[in-house]
Amino acid sequence: MKQRIKNTILVVDDNNTNITILSNLLGKKYDIMIAENGKNAIEIAKKQALDLILLDIMMPDMNGYEVCSILKSQSNTRDIPIIFISAKSDEESIEEGFKVGAIDYITKPFMSLELLARVKTQIKLKCLVDNLEYIASHDEMTGVYNRRKFFQEATKSFKKLKNNLYAIMIDIDKFKKVNDTYGHSVGDKVIKMMTETVKNNMIEGSILGRIGGEEFALLCHVSNEEEIVKNLEEIRLAVEMCKVEIDNKITINFTISGGMAKSSKDTNTLDLLLKKADKAMYEAKDTGRNKAIFR
Repeated sequence: MKQRIKNTILVVDDNNTNITILSNLLGKKYDIMIAENGKNAIEIAKKQALDLILLDIMMPDMNGYEVCSILKSQSNTRDIPIIFISAKSDEESIEEGFKVGAIDYITKPFMSLELLARVKTQIKLKCLVDNLEYIASHDEMTGVYNRRKFFQEATKSFKKLKNNLYAIMIDIDKFKKVNDTYGHSVGDKVIKMMTETVKNNMIEGSILGRIGGEEFALLCHVSNEEEIVKNLEEIRLAVEMCKVEIDNKITINFTISGGMAKSSKDTNTLDLLLKKADKAMYEAKDTGRNKAIFR
């Protein structure tokens, strides 16, 4: 999981003095972004990777409660932790802040050390949650989606983009022989190199997952059949050119077999589509390997 050098905090306040104070206080340790109104805050949150939002309540046009509610209702922003910073110190206001989804509430005027401590705590929790989510959804060796996460994401795409949707199954040829001859550490190198090669050559927006062992699945959405056939052939040729060195003495090559299928009336579920691609892949392996078959 790629870590950013600094965590990013969005400060949302219509008062320039408050913005300056918070920026000076937090700017040495965190990257600070500024929004002077709720609409601007929502736009920034949609486009930027944020670790925390410090949100004022009393703002013109859209108050902080409304901003928080909108952010928590949208899938791409709902997991960003929000701390309200407000002069409203009555119990009803604080309760409302937590009710709409804030993770903490700080009243103005705040104490600098307390604010820093609370921000640090929420940033640490966010990083911990992000890391746990990454571990739970990615294959440890290759960094691509694991089986569970692949099917989760692929199912979403299948329901949304049934037209011009293609499934590709990829398997490393004679992989057992690689493990038996050179050992599992070399086998791991082969899997890692193959995965990087696929990632570097696959069509942008494709969903890639390790289904098990040396078998991988791709789900791609393209406008025409020629594009995906060409792409799979490019991947196959790129893998064929890969070389794995063993103790700086021996260099081995490896190849893949691929099978591809297009979503149709006969493949009205993701499982059926993948099975059709899998059948094509085994046909490629049974008829000589190092080839791709489209069914």
